[in-house]
Amino acid sequence: MSNRIYNILFHTHTISGIVISVALYVIFFAGSFSFFRDEIVSWERNESISEGWMLQEMDFDLVLDTLETRKGIAKTDVAFNQHYDEQRLGVTISAPKGAEVKEGEKGRGRGGRGNFFYLNTKNLDTYDYQESYSFGEFLYRLHFFAQLNFFGRSGYMLAGIIAFFFLFAVITGVIVHWKKIISNFYIFRPNNSVKNLWTDAHTALGIIGLPYQFMFALTGVYVIVGLTVMSPAIINYIYEGDQEKAFSDFGYSPPKFEFVGKPLEGEFSVNDLLAETKEKWPEFHVHNASIFNYGDEGMHVQFTGKSDYNKKFASAGSITYRMLDREIIAEKSPFQDVSYLDGARAVILRLHFGDFGGKGLKLVYFALGLLTCFVIISGVMIWLVARDKKHVSPAKRKFNAWLVWFYLAGCLSMFPVTAFTFVMIKVGLQDPGVDRMGFIFQTFFWSWLALTLIFTFIRSNAITNKFTLILGGTIGLAVPVVSGVISGNWLWITLKNGQTDIFLVDALWLVISVSALMIGAKMKTKNADSEPSKPAVSRKESTLAVG
Repeated sequence: MSNRIYNILFHTHTISGIVISVALYVIFFAGSFSFFRDEIVSWERNESISEGWMLQEMDFDLVLDTLETRKGIAKTDVAFNQHYDEQRLGVTISAPKGAEVKEGEKGRGRGGRGNFFYLNTKNLDTYDYQESYSFGEFLYRLHFFAQLNFFGRSGYMLAGIIAFFFLFAVITGVIVHWKKIISNFYIFRPNNSVKNLWTDAHTALGIIGLPYQFMFALTGVYVIVGLTVMSPAIINYIYEGDQEKAFSDFGYSPPKFEFVGKPLEGEFSVNDLLAETKEKWPEFHVHNASIFNYGDEGMHVQFTGKSDYNKKFASAGSITYRMLDREIIAEKSPFQDVSYLDGARAVILRLHFGDFGGKGLKLVYFALGLLTCFVIISGVMIWLVARDKKHVSPAKRKFNAWLVWFYLAGCLSMFPVTAFTFVMIKVGLQDPGVDRMGFIFQTFFWSWLALTLIFTFIRSNAITNKFTLILGGTIGLAVPVVSGVISGNWLWITLKNGQTDIFLVDALWLVISVSALMIGAKMKTKNADSEPSKPAVSRKESTLAVG
């Protein structure tokens, strides 16, 4: 490789990393906690569940009778979706068929355009989106900036751009370090120059997490760009706006069945069809159940899901029954009839979400996600130290220093802010009438803004790092304590009762907090250097600014 090409790749790697550094840190920090989204939801709601899919254990006949009494679901399509492992599942009810929609009934369940809500599979309570909002959902959506969707898909677009540039940074980083990728892995010079310290840490930890980072960059580009950003463009320009045709080609279009207009005579049971499906495919996990033309002679029932990952890693299956005679009219085995599209999509999604290895794999993904956060921070510090030279003008050095002060303050303060929000959720969301979404948004974003501004104007990377660790560790220790006092879910009780999801959240915060306090207590700080003409960051301070 010529020097010119090397320099181009090196500088593009540096620039692409710096431009996306803060947003990428947010993605990985929030994404690391998002692996425990279901556990956080169980912890927050005190609704522990056993391993498995609650949907396929549900009494469909009881639920459908209850919904018919409450909302009047006759002549509608009813879809039950369980995308997450929790007690609540999503329910969508279409508008009644063969009936005119009255103006005053729009948006209602009976006679209107249909609606969406969440259903608790144990007590059959229903909730709208606001009532069912959780901090686990918040962190999951923050992972791809859904909160920034002020104009259409602007948040998704930003996350897609960040994912693309991260993939570019990973590839160029491998090319730049290729010749010394093995030897540099074993080099760590903490007593050498500051630049060498950060370079060694960045290279060594980057190599350790390289497969994980490349996998997440690639799958992230697909999930965000392919599914949320490019879909409208594909529909508009390739399918000329024909959304139904596009969804059909990509395998997202639900089947359609004719509405006969005659009541289905005699008793019928969806539970019997579910039992028949379980007997046919014992290792099939149902995550979607759709009832078409409920109570009509044209009533059909479809179950879709996937196989156990121990039997087939990538799978997608479905079976459709005609309720009139209980005949199977369509079948796609999750063990044999897996198309290339379904298999590729399943592999990408399973690798990205890490849902195939249980809680052990989630912990590994969590640790690698935090390691990537350190790689991001060390890359920013390399950039700063390389420009903290005497030949650089004081104005540029001052700008670079302020930029990194802001970067580190915004990134590192996410740790205490997340711990604080966990505590406040238990304290402030006990009243069912509280606006859950508004409370979580205000608690997280206002405290994040406050800490970011405070640490930025302190103007010391060492102080920022030390006290975000101490503050986050102290508040984090309060998470299992507050949970035990308010909910009665002490660690030893949840462990004894087999509530592993709730136990894991408290135990994780206990380990993280103790580790953060031990590291923060050993760090030393010095007074911030506010003179523009002096070096923006001293060697001693830089060595302490560990992300």
